[in-house]
Amino acid sequence: MFYTGDCLDILKNLGNETVDLVYMDPPFFTQKRQKLKTRDNTKEYCFDDKWDSINEYYQFIGERLKECRRVLKNSGSIFVHCDRSASHHLRMSLDDVFGSDQFQSEIVWIYKRWSNNKKGLLNAHQIIYFYAKFPDFKFYPIYEGYSPTTNIDQIFQKRIRDKNGKTVYKKDINGDCELLEDKRGVPLSDVWEIPYLNPKAKERTGYPTQKPILLLERIIQLVTDKGDLVLDPFCGSGTTLVAAELLKREFIGIDISKDAIAICKERVRAPIRTESFLLQKGKSAYVNQSHEINKLLEIIGAVPVQRNKGIDGFLKYGDIVKPIPVKIQRSNESLEEAEKLLVKASQKNKYKGKILIKTNNKHDNNLFDIIGDSSHEVLIVEDIERFLSEKEAILNHFG
Repeated sequence: MFYTGDCLDILKNLGNETVDLVYMDPPFFTQKRQKLKTRDNTKEYCFDDKWDSINEYYQFIGERLKECRRVLKNSGSIFVHCDRSASHHLRMSLDDVFGSDQFQSEIVWIYKRWSNNKKGLLNAHQIIYFYAKFPDFKFYPIYEGYSPTTNIDQIFQKRIRDKNGKTVYKKDINGDCELLEDKRGVPLSDVWEIPYLNPKAKERTGYPTQKPILLLERIIQLVTDKGDLVLDPFCGSGTTLVAAELLKREFIGIDISKDAIAICKERVRAPIRTESFLLQKGKSAYVNQSHEINKLLEIIGAVPVQRNKGIDGFLKYGDIVKPIPVKIQRSNESLEEAEKLLVKASQKNKYKGKILIKTNNKHDNNLFDIIGDSSHEVLIVEDIERFLSEKEAILNHFG
């Protein structure tokens, strides 16, 4: 079901104890007008997140939380999304309405974002508060794989506490370790690394503050069954509703914007989920440089680049990464082949200078040769020690 209007008015018309899960992604008190264009720049979506005072915002949130609690079943839960702008006020409001004893978790959603020149730390996380209506709430644990540092051979050994409260392995009468029958993995923690939607993601609608479906799917799976009713009183672009549809839950979406409801209906009719290579394969899948290549890059002071045939890294000067690509000749490559790969990989960005580390077929004792015109310079390095001693001059040469 879709409703257009102020969620406070619509919530008042919903029955008591009818909803299994509320996910609320309200205005964040950013004191800005949030706006974003579609990928083809044909339409701009926007909404105001400006308030006269924090008291006005606090009252706005509190009134709607009270109605959300009323419509929640006794086994239901609420997840409230926020950022640093007013997270402490939202936590206080949730304590007021649901009770501090019903607080379950402060989920930290972390993600990598593009960098900016802002003074201070880069914002790379948001908060989701998880509260239950009563202690006997639905909850279905999710398990993740073990860390590479985990001693898998030891996880099946039972543990107990000794008289000093220290954890020790439990032994049988013969002095052998007692074993568990099985293990499911590591229970899901309150820190979730789920990629932020990149600007080119097929799932992206152009609606500001859109969240990834993968994030909402995880929340829905934690606390609901198939057929349960999920409510989003600030549904925006409809991510919660799409996730509910994909997981075979019923849903209610409310938004004051007609444009938002139109997006919701369109997305539910034809859901698009952006799969995450990071979640499927893990961070290690992005790393393909060998130990030897990484070691050489470290020696010359370069930041490694993964999954690029022509560029292995970019040169650093102190703490600053320079737009000077580096290629290390492989044992099976001729110098000409290595140079061709480096030039081809660099063409799009037209880097002024490029560095090729020669590792075989050495034919002279020169430090380097310069190939090409001034816009296509390739510096061929044969003597690493001399290169390091003249690195500053080379950097200045390439600007």
